[in-house]
Amino acid sequence: MRSHQSAPKARQVAAAVIGNVLEWYDFIVFGLLTVVISRVFFPTNSQYASLLLTTATFGVGFFMRPVGGLLLGIYADRKGRKASLLLIIGLMTVAMGMIAFAPPYAAIGIAAPLIILLARLLQGFATGGEFSCATTFLVEIAPPHRRCFYGSWQMFGLGMAVLTGTLLGALVTRGLTPEALDSWGWRIPFLFGLVIGPVGLYIRRHLDETLDFVSMRTAPTESHAFGSTLAAHFKEMVVCLGISGGPSIQYYLLLVYMPTFANTQLHLPLSAALIAQSVGLVFLVLLVLLFGALADRVGRKPIMIGAFVLYLGLAYPLFSWVHQSPSLGHLMTMQIVLCSLLGAFYGPFATVLVEQFPTRIRSTGLAIPYNLGVMLFGGFAQFFVTWLIHVTGSPIAPAFYMMFGAAIALVSLLFITDPAREPRGQLAVSAPEPVV
Repeated sequence: MRSHQSAPKARQVAAAVIGNVLEWYDFIVFGLLTVVISRVFFPTNSQYASLLLTTATFGVGFFMRPVGGLLLGIYADRKGRKASLLLIIGLMTVAMGMIAFAPPYAAIGIAAPLIILLARLLQGFATGGEFSCATTFLVEIAPPHRRCFYGSWQMFGLGMAVLTGTLLGALVTRGLTPEALDSWGWRIPFLFGLVIGPVGLYIRRHLDETLDFVSMRTAPTESHAFGSTLAAHFKEMVVCLGISGGPSIQYYLLLVYMPTFANTQLHLPLSAALIAQSVGLVFLVLLVLLFGALADRVGRKPIMIGAFVLYLGLAYPLFSWVHQSPSLGHLMTMQIVLCSLLGAFYGPFATVLVEQFPTRIRSTGLAIPYNLGVMLFGGFAQFFVTWLIHVTGSPIAPAFYMMFGAAIALVSLLFITDPAREPRGQLAVSAPEPVV
């Protein structure tokens, strides 16, 4: 096996990030084009019913995430980070192709939504393992004093996936007639995503395994059954569940549901909503790296707690303001503010999750709470607020759900391990620590 140090750091980071871009790009494009997909694959006499069916199909993929996270996490902890990253990107490419070439309901009837459902389940399985495996890889290759900066590239990749999908969504919705969009135009973003798959496979095939994993494999360890892992790290899993689940509400409502909200509740053109989101995303992806680097100096807790205290206080006033005076400028301002705060939170986010677990169980230990949190809180966020708006008659119902998620994250952050603020600034990232 080649030395871990032989591969350039930039290529190693790119290998992790490009997979994350592919995984999340497909998720985001599906969410952003919910209104169109609902007409093509889930036609009913009611727009509300079509939207519910489509958002539910988006959500079912999240049921597979804990399964994929657990199985792919175990695979990564036993066979290596590189092997898992190759498998995941292959699965996701297949799922994306199924959606891109799926015939519409008008052509094959009920088989059409079933193909979409199967693709979403496969996406959920692959994505369940992507975050934990790729994040573990990034933090394990990082120098000890730059762990947050390296980890922030994971969230940077996520932001770039959303930005790319949003820009393509804006392009096809502005450049095509509604008839062309429903007929073939919605496929363009998915076909573009298929180009990423082979590139990612090539880059990941030439990776070296992380030094932490190689060291752990050569050190004597005890058996790490799932039950003992869960029992020994129950507190860390609960904390990571809250840190992952709460912000996933912000993420999926702010970055996936917002175009649908702006179109159906604010009555703004879908293209205008996508433009506002694109501007907000530019702030998010830039601030992720900035605050990731800053967290290596000042610690994780001050940045993450500060960002979500502000989020908790500003979400409702901003939603009320935009609802009372809907316009592209107001929507863009709200997106910039909330995306900036989310970017600050996400800077140290990925590294904090990795730092809670020792090397030998890191991918598995991270995958379980992360995917459960995202499934429980974020996966059906669109479905929940669509129903909540309909039942309560309040167009700003998403703000309350966002505030709920921020509160969960803030409480969980009080219990994290913050190595940057420990006397020796160390954690179990490099040590092959056995499960007790």
